[in-house]
Amino acid sequence: MKYLSAYLLCVLGGNATPSASDVTKVLASVGAVTDAARVEAVVAQLAGKDINAVIAAGRGKIGSAPAAAAAAAPVAAAAAAAPAAAAAAPKKEEKKEESDDDMGMGLFD
Repeated sequence: MKYLSAYLLCVLGGNATPSASDVTKVLASVGAVTDAARVEAVVAQLAGKDINAVIAAGRGKIGSAPAAAAAAAPVAAAAAAAPAAAAAAPKKEEKKEESDDDMGMGLFD
């Protein structure tokens, strides 16, 4: 992810076709440890491609992923169980602590 992010930062900076050294330079500027093979792989996969077209194609794939619907079911079940658990729990009596109404410590009476 960091390699792709660095690549995209290079593109945003005006370099339409960043090289591996460009990506490595961006990562080194923030002290990130880099794997040269991974940097090369990202640059090779994106070489000659319009980054906006790649992002648009990826956006279409993300939209068809069922992950959001699958994640919503457990959340809904947990939300439904919470009120039932709260109703079943015995209520504890709250201790009334001394009032802090007199923050002036009796100096203004």
